[in-house]
Amino acid sequence: MFYVIYSEDQPNSLAKRREVRPLHLARLEALNAEGRLLLAGPLPAIDADDPADAGFTGSLVVAEFPSLESAQQWAAEDPYLAHQVYRSSTVKPFKKVLP
Repeated sequence: MFYVIYSEDQPNSLAKRREVRPLHLARLEALNAEGRLLLAGPLPAIDADDPADAGFTGSLVVAEFPSLESAQQWAAEDPYLAHQVYRSSTVKPFKKVLP
């Protein structure tokens, strides 16, 4: 089943986000290589593809996991959470309908 992982950034997290990004992306690339990643990306703080110094307010990941517990565990091990880029992550089941 798919799960949504919605994560919110700490205030002023942009510098730390940039520093930890390679570790964060490596986990997403592994999910993608396994064919389990539906989509992933950051949430810009302003209405722009490149928010520059405005940064991001969080991230959204939709990926397939064997259970809610395994999705929660994966989210809890995100480097952005460990390095205090994220202040919280919420995991919920997701049913893909379209496309």
